Amino acid sequence: MLRNYFKIAWRNLLKHKAYSLINIAGLALGAAICLLIVLFIQSERSVDAWRPDADNIYRMVVKRKYPTRESSYSIIPQSYAEVVTEELPEVEMAVRVFNFFNNGTLRIRQGDERFEETGVLLADPGFFDLFKSRRLFGDDGDPLEGPNSIVLSERTARKYFGDPAKAVGQMLIPEINNEQPLQVTAVYEDWPEASHFTFNALISTAGNENFDQENFVGFSAHTYFRLHQGANPEKVEAAMPGIIRKYAAGNIQRSFFMPIDDFMAAGNGYTYYLQPLKDIYLTSHLENEFRVNGSETTLYIFGLVAAFILFIACVNFINLATARSSERAKEVGIRKTFGSVRKALIAQFIAESFLMSLMAMAVAIGFFALLVPVFNDISGKDFSMASLLTPGALLLLVLFTCITGSLAGVYPAFVLSRFNPIQVLRGKFHSGSQGRNLRSGLVVLQFAISVILIICTLIVNRQMNYMTSERLGFNKEHTLILERTDLLGTDTRAFKNELLALQGVQQVSGATALPGQQNYFGVSWATLDKRNEPITGRGIIVDEYYGKALDLELVAGRFFSEDFPTDSLAVVINQKAAAELGLDDPIGQRLITPDGFLNAPDGSEHTYHVIGVVRDYHYQSLHEPITPLIFTSGARFNNVMQLTAVRVAGGSMEQVLDQVRGVWSRFVPEKPLTFQFLDQTIANQYDSERTARKVFTFFSLVTIFIACIGLLGLAAYTTRQRVHEIGIRKVLGASVGTIVMMLSRNFVKLVGIATLIALPVAWFFMDRWLQNFTYRIDSSWDLFVSASGIALATAFLTISFQAIRAAMQNPVKSLRTE
Repeated sequence: MLRNYFKIAWRNLLKHKAYSLINIAGLALGAAICLLIVLFIQSERSVDAWRPDADNIYRMVVKRKYPTRESSYSIIPQSYAEVVTEELPEVEMAVRVFNFFNNGTLRIRQGDERFEETGVLLADPGFFDLFKSRRLFGDDGDPLEGPNSIVLSERTARKYFGDPAKAVGQMLIPEINNEQPLQVTAVYEDWPEASHFTFNALISTAGNENFDQENFVGFSAHTYFRLHQGANPEKVEAAMPGIIRKYAAGNIQRSFFMPIDDFMAAGNGYTYYLQPLKDIYLTSHLENEFRVNGSETTLYIFGLVAAFILFIACVNFINLATARSSERAKEVGIRKTFGSVRKALIAQFIAESFLMSLMAMAVAIGFFALLVPVFNDISGKDFSMASLLTPGALLLLVLFTCITGSLAGVYPAFVLSRFNPIQVLRGKFHSGSQGRNLRSGLVVLQFAISVILIICTLIVNRQMNYMTSERLGFNKEHTLILERTDLLGTDTRAFKNELLALQGVQQVSGATALPGQQNYFGVSWATLDKRNEPITGRGIIVDEYYGKALDLELVAGRFFSEDFPTDSLAVVINQKAAAELGLDDPIGQRLITPDGFLNAPDGSEHTYHVIGVVRDYHYQSLHEPITPLIFTSGARFNNVMQLTAVRVAGGSMEQVLDQVRGVWSRFVPEKPLTFQFLDQTIANQYDSERTARKVFTFFSLVTIFIACIGLLGLAAYTTRQRVHEIGIRKVLGASVGTIVMMLSRNFVKLVGIATLIALPVAWFFMDRWLQNFTYRIDSSWDLFVSASGIALATAFLTISFQAIRAAMQNPVKSLRTE
């Protein structure tokens, strides 16, 4: 019996090729997109979930409350790891990871070769006990236990020594400070990219007194804890205020010149909390993260979009099946006359639906192969056809077949099977208003979803354009950022002079950080008369040309100058810093800082004087509000300005870049020049938004395309039903335009209703999304008008294609049988 159902279903599909093609194409495209989205969601949710003991590992982070603002950091003071482990029975062990080397980049020498190594971190002994990994080479025991030890990933060991097995026992020399040689103690398997951080090399903190110094206020360490099985992380969080009072009070007194109670009363505070390891990648977006993390909200949106697309594809099937009910009514009548019961008819129509769904899944695999390169480019993933061969993906294909077959087939099956055979065979059958209302409602729902996605796409695009083109308070155009210029040492001045002599170079400036980077250091400052009311902001060390290189606007005073030797103990501040320090007339004011590296080598306190105030500018992304920024002169600091900004005249960048390479090769012949473009660095801050823009655009196009496929099929059947009416109207003198408008009117009206429903829904959700930005666009009316126009125009063109064909036919053909 089942075989017979499928045989009849196959004949019906072949008999109505256009109908079958429309349904299969819509279902296949929807299924392919859903497969890609589900694979993406699975990939994002697998980050760190593969680790043993992942359920018991947490990272401690901090929300720092300042008198006028709050900031949250993924790093905490380095001394908490030890005291929390000692104080709290819930904690089994702790490990700190430090990311100090210019965002993980360190120059390493191996013999006569030099390597610019990325992903270099410092870690405590016990790292591989907490983050269990497969050791490939090296002795048993903790490879980070001894001082001056370094662990390499397999990929890094292969790069340095050819054969990773030869790496253990070899010496590497980091080109930092005293260049203490490091011994390779182990080689570990490369970590998968499904990790919120990875490493190429790990240097041990053992034996380095810098990591043993007491510090409960300066944020520096990514700190991970493994709790005992069944321990409650909330108990650890609840104990932190007491630990702060017990251990941090002395540091607070020394750093902020006030007792801890006064510090808290002034509006300061620390809230420490634990993040489950498996949640970090999708839920943590704090300062000093290892990298830009993913977004759980984005996954929810993608999942919703997948459901929408699959729903729209199924709606096409339902609409076309019910629209064809009048054509299949006689078939049902004859079957019932010959004894078919309703149950058998339902089984027949569901079998037809499942056959079509099965064929659609086969076509979907082809669509998947075509779309996967595009999706990889949009999402940054690396999916391939092999991704479909996993048990999960194969199960997904089966589920899609069952779900689409059921959703798309059940309702039409019940509708068609309940026809009265006597009325049908007498020619008195009509589909009734219920079927028309259902089809109308589903068309409205389809296009409402499409319009919502179009509006989302337009708003994301406009917000992205705003962030990349908004006046940031500095000039980001035509500026090269040369990296690792701290290697120049005493040749720094000569190097800059040679660059300035190049045709097309307008300005050259050295600094520890440039806009769009995270190289700014945290620093506290206070005025002499308000030592106990310090502010905390960002610090940067620059030379005297920094202001001119970036076109910063001075609102008071001046920038650093070689003509003033006293500028070595001067600062330039931004307007926000002046406001938080309470300085109405900042020039000449005296400031102090507890931060040791800005004071004398013997620890005595330097007094700095304010020489200038720059207008506030966005040195961080537009996600963040402008915070206090203090510039310190680089005159007292040797070889700390690892970046050099080169301002170039418009149109001469390529020529200048070639010349800069030549100058660099003369000063640092052993190392190739590495550089960035400032405008690109700024743009990189918005990678996640750029991905969202591409994805929304892609999904919007797919959604409206699938909706239009269904609309085209529905319009075709509508015109076929009204073919006699069209013929009569043409005989009576109706023009092609009149007939097109007649056939299009109802459909366009449905799309208009869909638009009215979609507008407030889209506004609600996108307004919530825009609240993630400190600086944002307004959801202006023109965006909604544009989205409505796109939807209406697309629907009208789709319907008009079929309507014009019907209107152009010879009326004699449709009326000759009447």
